[in-house]
Amino acid sequence: MACFGINIAAMDTSQPSVRIGREQFHLAWDRSIEPIATVASGDVVEIDALDASGGQITRDSTVADLANLDFSRVDQVNGPIAVEGAEPGDTLEIELLEFAPEDWGWTANIPGFGLLADDFTDPALRITRLAEGMAEFLPGVHIPLAPFCGELGVAPPTDGAHSTIPPDVFGGNMDTRHLTAGTKLYLPVFARGGRFSLGDGHAAQGDGEVCGTAIETPMRARVRLSVRKDLHVTAPEFLTPGPLARGTNVGPYYATDGVGPDLMTAAREATRRMIDYLGREHGIDPIDAYLLCSVACDLKISEIVDAPNWIVTAYCPLSIFG
Repeated sequence: MACFGINIAAMDTSQPSVRIGREQFHLAWDRSIEPIATVASGDVVEIDALDASGGQITRDSTVADLANLDFSRVDQVNGPIAVEGAEPGDTLEIELLEFAPEDWGWTANIPGFGLLADDFTDPALRITRLAEGMAEFLPGVHIPLAPFCGELGVAPPTDGAHSTIPPDVFGGNMDTRHLTAGTKLYLPVFARGGRFSLGDGHAAQGDGEVCGTAIETPMRARVRLSVRKDLHVTAPEFLTPGPLARGTNVGPYYATDGVGPDLMTAAREATRRMIDYLGREHGIDPIDAYLLCSVACDLKISEIVDAPNWIVTAYCPLSIFG
């Protein structure tokens, strides 16, 4: 049985009308998948989801286990759940009420995956204990938890199986770290009932998730699903409950710029320079700095109008040190 040691929630105590278990998942977004449950508009659903590895990585795993990772089982999502009255052209409002991660999580560099896959070719794995709202990611490096789910989506607009790896207009693997408790997410409805699913729990993540993983963890989530016939969206939109990143936005930041005519190249250069900074000023090995960038540093487009060069900036909150 899972031991959920951390509970970070919005102020809502509504009881769920449906509970979805860990075994009730699917591995592709496909509008032909029949709902496993149907709820009324405005009902609350509780979902107990495994981590992004589908349980293949545990708190006792070592880096050797990455070599045996079955990628056909990763990024599973639990559901789908139909909502009465949802029709194509409507909007599904997903009010994120509660995210409760387990008391551990993992972050990995998986060869061939991530923004700097050509720089970091060896596997790496870090298991992190989560307690009292914090993750001690490295000695002396404490990251406030801000749990959310990377995968949230509805049935896609076209037939056939769609991978759960990339995001799309129907949601999917958005990995948007501001979709925390209290936020309202709006997704377009493409199939009757909407058919909502959720998974890929993250205890903390930086904007960009540059190494390809956050602090991955099993997650228990509570959401309220409502049909909005007065609102029309064509891709995901969301409303946060207040200022962003309140856990880390409490002190100075150190920032590194990537400059050039290509945003992806600039993002890589900003990340490389942040890794250099973390080694130079904080004595962190390059691979650990890369993983740290993925779970705590933010990539932002700082300038995109002054051709021919643009700027992508990596921001590191210095509050995580000490």
